[in-house]
Formats: sequence, structure tokens, C-alpha cells
Amino acid sequence: MAARIPLSQARRIALAAQLLHQERPTGVATARQVGRTFDRLQLLQIDSVNVLARAHYLPMFSRLGNYDVGILQRFSGRAPRRIVEYWAHEASYIRPALFADLKVWQKRRWIGGHGLDADLRRDLPERIVRILDGSRPLTAREVAFRIGHREDKDAANWGWNWNAVKRVLEVLFELGDISAAGRNAQFERLYAPTAKVMPKDAGADRPVDKDEAMVRLMDAAARAHGVGTARCLADYFRVPVRAARDALRVLVAEGALEEVEVEGWQGTHYLHPAAARPRRAKGQALLGPFDSLVFERERLEKLFGFRYRIEIYTPAEKRRYGYYVLPFLLREELCARVDLKAHRSAGYLEVRSAFSEAGAPPDTSEALAAELVLMARWLGLGGVRVADRGDLAPALALSVARQG
Repeated sequence: MAARIPLSQARRIALAAQLLHQERPTGVATARQVGRTFDRLQLLQIDSVNVLARAHYLPMFSRLGNYDVGILQRFSGRAPRRIVEYWAHEASYIRPALFADLKVWQKRRWIGGHGLDADLRRDLPERIVRILDGSRPLTAREVAFRIGHREDKDAANWGWNWNAVKRVLEVLFELGDISAAGRNAQFERLYAPTAKVMPKDAGADRPVDKDEAMVRLMDAAARAHGVGTARCLADYFRVPVRAARDALRVLVAEGALEEVEVEGWQGTHYLHPAAARPRRAKGQALLGPFDSLVFERERLEKLFGFRYRIEIYTPAEKRRYGYYVLPFLLREELCARVDLKAHRSAGYLEVRSAFSEAGAPPDTSEALAAELVLMARWLGLGGVRVADRGDLAPALALSVARQG
């Protein structure tokens, strides 16, 4: 019979696996701390929305506090690269060692060039690869310019234009033939042949058995989760659940995972033997909408009783909490949520709304205020302003005033 663990313990295991169970280090985090944190998380999701900060910068702040985002830029933009870009949960920074395994399971070709004319599909990829082979890393616009194509929206036969180039680049990126050597100031990918991007010891071009690759991916996902269902673990890298279950059975048979039951949460769960089991959690953090702890919404609700939906694509008048809403973790509870916007030119962080959860601890507003003040400093902003929206807003405004 599978061991049964309390929901509270499962919650602490999950927080520890994501390095959110402990107080942050003091001072400015070092490159070594950033690297170790990334290795534990396995990935950082990338998103273009920049109303607060780029999505992949926020998880490190949540776990380490003040740090230099240039560290991540160097990790991804300088050889030998510590992190590389590829499809994982979504577009993500991943450990190079995961690239070959992910490549055999990712199927994101909806973004590619299947609708192009047959002649274009045959000729354009070869021309693009030839250009990238002989140049520095290039954006899609630069590749299009060197090929000599331009966008002509009025033409009946639009032919070889920027859109065609970009679509083919994305096909080549998904296939793993080319990679991102970094991003420019406009956050555009800088494309280069994969052999020029990947560290030589990453094994990016090694032959991979699909089943063995899935076993490695599920082991990595289980380490990042601590405990979770097959659906949770499969969602971490967005791989098929059926194949994930097969791999999990292999790991259980090898003794690399343990099947357990979690109180109040139906179904089989998988516990990694290396997972820490803290007796209490002491951390606090604002979690970005694309943080790996909140990837799988059902898991989040089961563990924390916190129902979370991203409302970026919801019409403004239909949003319940706001545009860019961050859950607030205090010790073992997700006890509040705030809609944040960085006003860079005016120099302040705006809390556009603040809502508490039922049963939030009495010190929620003070702890959240401290977190917001720290975030504003990390972003180089002069202060925090709290708008009068949400049940927590009045108390939070007073707490910010005391700490500001």
C-alpha cells in the first residue's frame, strides 16, 4: 500500500523543491546562487509582456531577492552558455543538458511554415542556414534583409517576405537545427546554428531514445516538484501525459520515485526520494504569473486552496483581479494577490489592486509591503504607490507608508 502524507507536508515538500520554503540570502545574490537556483528549477518560462519585468527575471527575484538580471543575460548570451532557449513548458530557458531530450518530444509546428509554397519550403531553409553559418547571430529582420526579401502586404502573391523568413526560422528552431544565441535590446531572438550555441559537453546532437529521454525528463520534473501527479509532472515540460506515466512507472520500478497518496487529493502521486521534507516553511515571495510553482493550476488549488487564472487576455471590464496579478506567498500560504505595474519613466511601482484570501495571516499587509518595497528597489524604482482597489488595499497602503 502506498504511503499517505498529509496535505500540509505535501505543500512544504513542494515549496522546498522550488526553493521557496526558506528565508532569502541577505544582500545582492551572486552568480553562483543564481546558477544553483536555475539548476534546481530546470527552466524559466519566457514571455514578452513587460508591464512589470520580463517573466524569466521574476522567479530569481522571488527566491533570491535583489540580484543583477545581467547574470541571466550572460548565462544565455555568452559561451559556454549556462542556459539556452527552447520549447519546454512554453518558450523557456532550459539547462543545455535537457535540449536533446526535449527535442524529440516537442511538437510546436503550428507556428511554422507549412502553408508556404512548396518551392519556398524547399529553398528558403537552405538559404537561411547558409547565411547563419557564415555570420554572427542575426534577428529575423536581419536574416530577411540579407536574403533580400521584404514584406509586401498588398501583393496577391506575397512570396518571400519577412513573415516567410520568420516562420521558417521558427520551424528550424523547433527542429533544433538553429537556436537562440541570445536576445537583443528589443527582446528579439538572435538566431545561430545550434552547434555554435550549445556547449560542447551538452550532447545536443547525440542520438536519443524517446523512451529514455522521457524517463530523464520525468526525473527532472519530479526533482523540481518534490511531489506531484503524472499530470503535474508532464505539464512541467508540456509532454504527453500517457508517455509520462510510462516513464514514471519505470522510475518507480527502479526505486527512483515512490508512489504516495496525498491527503484530500485523489490519485497517485510521485515523491522524489531526494525531496526535502521541512517541518515548517519560513519564506515569503511575490510569484510571477509564469512562475514554475504556479504552472499547473489544479495542483496549485489542491495544495494551497488558491484559485488562480491569468487575466492578461481577458477584456479589462471582465477582469476580476487585474492585468498582471502576482500571488503572494507568506510562509506556507498563498494569502493575497496584487496587480502590479512598473512606471519606469515616473520611477514608481504601482499596486493597481490588492486582495487578501480568506483566513490570511494578520501580518499579511506588513509582509507584503516589505516585499513590494524590496521589489521596487530591485527594479530601480523610487517607491510604491497603492491604488484604492481591493479589500487589502487600505491596510497595504498604510503598511507601505510605514516602510517607505
